[in-house]
Amino acid sequence: MCGIFGAVFVEPGERVDAEAALRAIAYRGPDASKIHRAPGVVLGHNRLAILDLSPGAHQPMFSADRQVVVVFNGEIYNHHELRKELVALGHGFRTRSDTEVIVEGYRAWGDGVVRRLDGMFALGLYDARAERLLLARDRTGKKPLFYARDGGAVRFGSEAKAIVASGVCADMDPDALVSVLAMGYTPPPRSMYRGIAQLPPATFAVAERGGAWREERYWRAPFGEPPLRMDDDEAAAEVRRAFEAAVVRRMEADVPLGAFLSGGIDSTILVSVMAKHATHKVRTFSIGFSGDERFDETRYARAAAQAFGTDHTEFVVEPSSFDLVERLVAMHDGPFGDSSAIPMSIVCMLARRHVTVALGGDGGDELFCGYSRFLAAELEDRIPRAVRTAGGMVERALPDHVRWIGPSSRARRLVRRAARPLPERLLAWTGYFAFELEGLLRPEIQRSSDLTQPAETSRRALHGMDGASVLSRVLAHNFETYLPGDLLVKADRASMMHSLEVRAPFLDTALIELAARLPDATRRRGTTTKWILRHAYRDVLPESILKRPKMGFGVPLGTWLRGDLKPFMLDHLAEGAQIYEWLQPAAVRRLLDEHFGQVADHGHRLWLLLTLQVWLKSLSARAAPRASVEAPATP
Repeated sequence: MCGIFGAVFVEPGERVDAEAALRAIAYRGPDASKIHRAPGVVLGHNRLAILDLSPGAHQPMFSADRQVVVVFNGEIYNHHELRKELVALGHGFRTRSDTEVIVEGYRAWGDGVVRRLDGMFALGLYDARAERLLLARDRTGKKPLFYARDGGAVRFGSEAKAIVASGVCADMDPDALVSVLAMGYTPPPRSMYRGIAQLPPATFAVAERGGAWREERYWRAPFGEPPLRMDDDEAAAEVRRAFEAAVVRRMEADVPLGAFLSGGIDSTILVSVMAKHATHKVRTFSIGFSGDERFDETRYARAAAQAFGTDHTEFVVEPSSFDLVERLVAMHDGPFGDSSAIPMSIVCMLARRHVTVALGGDGGDELFCGYSRFLAAELEDRIPRAVRTAGGMVERALPDHVRWIGPSSRARRLVRRAARPLPERLLAWTGYFAFELEGLLRPEIQRSSDLTQPAETSRRALHGMDGASVLSRVLAHNFETYLPGDLLVKADRASMMHSLEVRAPFLDTALIELAARLPDATRRRGTTTKWILRHAYRDVLPESILKRPKMGFGVPLGTWLRGDLKPFMLDHLAEGAQIYEWLQPAAVRRLLDEHFGQVADHGHRLWLLLTLQVWLKSLSARAAPRASVEAPATP
C-alpha cells in the first residue's frame, strides 16, 4: 500500500514539485520515498512496506533494461501465479515483490497485463522506448487514481491533493458540487477540483506524446448475465470455497495482520476463516458509540471474538470525535456525506497500533443482498403504476417522524420514491439532496450548473441491464455507484491516514463473478437478507449472530447534533460562512430549525453541509473575495 505521483510529457521549464506532491500524501507510505527524473518524466512513490521489505522492492521500479518503470499502489493477490507464467516465458526476477510482476507482465503482454492482475491497485507505468504512459485502476475501485491533462502533459496521483501540491492551480468544479450534494460523493470522472479527474474503476488509460489519450473499461461485474443453475447446497459450497480462497490469499504479508470485527455476518465469517488458517491468535478490532445503543455493536463483536478465540480490542467513539472533521475533509479532498468515516478512521488508528494490515468485510452486503433497501426496491417495483402515481399525495398525509431509522420514516421514503423510475428511486435511497437541489442551491448557481447529472449517473449504472431481474439491477447499481463512490473511498482514506492497509476478501474477483450470477432466491429468502451466506456458514456462526438484525455502520448523528455538538454545528454554519456563496440561507435555516426542533432528523444532511463548509473554508485563501450573504439565525 503506497502513495504515487507522476508527471509525464512535461515541457522543459514546466514546474513539477514532486517533493511537495509526495509530502502531501506522506501518510500513504511512511517507510520509504523515492523520485525518478528523466527528460519530460517525473515519477514518485511513498512506500508502506508489506511484501518483500527489502530496499530492492522500493519504487519507482524499473525493468532490467530500464526502459519500463512503474509506480504502483496496492496488492496483487495472484502475483505468484503470474510470476510462474513469466518465468516460463524467460523473464527473470530480482525481488519477491508483486510490483516486479507488473513490470515484467507489461514487457510480456503489454496493456493486457492489466486484465491479468487480480487485486487492488492503481498504477502508472511509463514505457520510455514507446513514449507512452499506462494508467490503470482495479476492478472495483479500491485504490484511487486521479489525473490532470494540460496539453500533452499528464499528471497523476493517489489523491487530488498530490496533483495540486505539484503545481496545478485547481478551483472547485460547480458541477461536482451538484453531485456531492445529491449523492454525498463525487463519482468519476469528476473530482471536486476543476481540471482534475478520477480514472473510473476497471479502467485503463493510455497517453502518448503529442496528446493522444485513450480510455478502456476492461471488466464489468456480470450482474446482468443469466443466473447460474445450482441448488442451495451447491451454491453454498461454491460461495464457501471461493470466500475461503479469497481470505487465504489476503493473509500473505511480511508484517503483522489483523481484522475488523463488528459482530455482523460478514466480519464474523471473515474472522472464522482467518482463525482456521492462522498460525497464531487473530487480532481483531471493533468500535462502539456513546449516546445511542441502537448504533453499538460491541456486544456482538465480543461474542464473535470469544467464539473464535481472537485477541480482541474495542474502542468507544464519543461526540468529541468530531474534532476529526477537518482532517477527514482534507483526506477526502472535499465534502463527503458518509459520517461513518469518523468511526472508520478511529478503528483504523486503533488497529495500526498493533498491525500494518487489516482485513475487512466491505463488499459482503453489496454482493449478497445485505441491505433492507434492496428488498424495498423490489417491493416498490411491484406497486401498481396507478398507486405509484398517487404516492406523492399519500406521502404528504403520513406523519413526520424524528428518527431516521424509524418505521414511519421508512414508509414515507418508500411511498415518496415509488412514482419515480428505478434509477431515480435507487439514487434516492442513498442520496442526500438528490431531488431538492433547486430549493438548496442559489439561483445563480442553478443557472450555471447541470442539475440533471446525478440522475444521469444513476441511469448509466444500469446500462445493459434491461433483461435482468429487479434485484440484479439493484445490486449492479449499488456496485457501480455507492460501493466505489462512498464505501471504498471511505475505507481507503480512513485507513491510509493512519498508514494501515485494508484488504477486502468479499471483493475478490472470482467471488464477485460467482455472487453476481447467483439466483435471486439464494440472495434473499423471503425478507431474510444474505440468505446464502447464512446457509453456507450455518455451522460456523454463533446463534446470536446468525439471527441478529442488521445494524449499519453508522453514528448517532441526530442525537449528537441535538446535544453537545449543537454549538459545533452552529459555529460552522454561522453568518459569513463560505457555504452561503453557493446555498440558499433559508434552505439551511429550515434544516436546522426542523432538526433542532425534532420535527425531522437531518443529521446526515447537516453532516454533509458541515464537511462542505470546512472544505470551502480551506479553499478561501485562494478564492476571490465575495460579498457576504445572509446566514441562518441561531435556533
